[in-house]
Amino acid sequence: MRYVLGLSAFYHDSAAALLGDGRILGAAQEERFSRRKNDARFPLQSIAYCLRAAGISEDQLDAVAFYEKPMLKFSRTLETFLSLAPRGLRTFCRTMPPWLGERLNARQTIRQHLPGLRPDCALLFTTHHEAHAASAFLPSPFPEAAILTVDGVGEWASTTLGHGRDEKVELLSEIRFPHSLGLLYSAFTAYCGFRVNSGEYKLMGLAPYGEPRWVDVIQRELFEQKADGSFRLNLSYFNFLAEDYLSNDRFHTLFGGPPRDPSAPLERRHLDLARSVQGVVETALLRLARQAHAATKSTRLCLAGGVALNCVANGRLLREGPFSELWIQPAAGDAGGALGAALAIWHAPEARGGFGHERIPSRPDAMQGAFLGPEFSDAEIERTLQGFGAVYETLSPTSLLDRTSHALGTEQVVGWVQGRMEFGPRALGHRSILGDPRSPKMQSVMNLKVKFRESFRPFAPAILAEHTAEYFDLDSPSPYMLLVAPVQAAHRRAVDPAVTGLDRLQQAHSTIPAVTHVDGSARVQTVTDADNPQFHALLRRFHALTGCPLLINTSFNVRGEPVVCSPDDAYRCFINSEMDALAIGNFFLERRRQPHAALPGTFEARPD
Repeated sequence: MRYVLGLSAFYHDSAAALLGDGRILGAAQEERFSRRKNDARFPLQSIAYCLRAAGISEDQLDAVAFYEKPMLKFSRTLETFLSLAPRGLRTFCRTMPPWLGERLNARQTIRQHLPGLRPDCALLFTTHHEAHAASAFLPSPFPEAAILTVDGVGEWASTTLGHGRDEKVELLSEIRFPHSLGLLYSAFTAYCGFRVNSGEYKLMGLAPYGEPRWVDVIQRELFEQKADGSFRLNLSYFNFLAEDYLSNDRFHTLFGGPPRDPSAPLERRHLDLARSVQGVVETALLRLARQAHAATKSTRLCLAGGVALNCVANGRLLREGPFSELWIQPAAGDAGGALGAALAIWHAPEARGGFGHERIPSRPDAMQGAFLGPEFSDAEIERTLQGFGAVYETLSPTSLLDRTSHALGTEQVVGWVQGRMEFGPRALGHRSILGDPRSPKMQSVMNLKVKFRESFRPFAPAILAEHTAEYFDLDSPSPYMLLVAPVQAAHRRAVDPAVTGLDRLQQAHSTIPAVTHVDGSARVQTVTDADNPQFHALLRRFHALTGCPLLINTSFNVRGEPVVCSPDDAYRCFINSEMDALAIGNFFLERRRQPHAALPGTFEARPD
């Protein structure tokens, strides 16, 4: 068997992914092991996990693939600073030392961190957007598809349009830094008081509370898009070329004042700005998709890059775009670049330094449900629980489903840790917190008492795939929770149109209010027995008990912390939140019976 290790590192959400004869054997983000959110350091622990998962050592690797070309990225960084000097001097002085250390000489850095590599182990590099494009198309179920990659910036590209056929990925055109949809969205994220690279989800969730009254201003002053989908930013409103923050005084004057302090209350203008920039980005992506369709004549589209995690925009692409099928990489951000780099090298022609292997697409895809991280045996889990002095019951698989579904049916919040951890930002039923979607109070309870986050943030429903059409206007699989769809009219409830802003949160918008956003939509995860059998069985049991075939499914973490990985992580998070119960492996724990009110260390609520 031949092995290729893919890596992403140094900027945001470092990760490792390992292929064995082209099959994905393991993939994980460094943050899950280090407990440092969006950890950008070299992914030593992720690499160690991938090697353990495959049962191999460093000297068995045939190639290591890195998701960027550091010299090209460094040249863009240096060129940008020099073009603006002396502005940005402080940022330049802060940025340069890492570049002059491990970043620029990535080849040497990899050898230093992996001293067991054979001398003949190839060290290979893709560009950032080549890795994104490979992660979008090569694991997809499609023999041929158009490809869009959209993010902040890689080396120079911020957006690429490509075409995939068989094992070939060809990038046809690109839009270059500083013109970037990702940076535009991040500028508004920061302006509204949320942290860049983690708060974009909040801005998307905030958008339906506002009105699109700033759309014309954004399109007139900040953002120009042509008929061919290409676009430009008016750089006189932005500071990301030279400073640590993304907007400037001219931007702040245009939108009514300085950036919001994260501790300050949200004003109506913040809601309206969120709605407006969300609408601008959705329209821009639709135009890019139409251009991709015109350029490739394909009926299918694959997506990656951080902007591809905007599931509201993805829903519009599916409903209004020219493509009959979408496939979105579940780890669409930088972490997925590790996988994309490895796949690109595996399939690239030998003349280009690759392995030249044929690709045989299959349905549903090659991602194995994105369950590519560590799993823990009952023996390992029990040792951890005993170490904490935890009180637990050991149950049969059937009894565990019964106890969990009963707890959920009585409006308890349950942590659910089973099988291999998910790769990517979404919990998909292996590292999840679950609740009853029928409860009008469950959204605020889970946000404020369990997740320790803003009450306006919506939760997603996980639904038995065979019941999707009963509840949602969605005729496409959505196993990775990356599509937003309207709730069916039969389940919608009339609300008072005079209620506006965040007060809309207090109204029940459907028969499943805890997973219905104020605009009547939901971010849907469809669950099948073939891809996610234990979670599917739990949903079936809950359905039999309550008549409801769906559950709230949110990631098992609290605000400011990565999703849990190990039994140790899970128990600490369970104890330090107000979850009612924990189902981990074949063990069931009730919070009220535990000996500890809190545990020191991680999982204390803190801003992110």
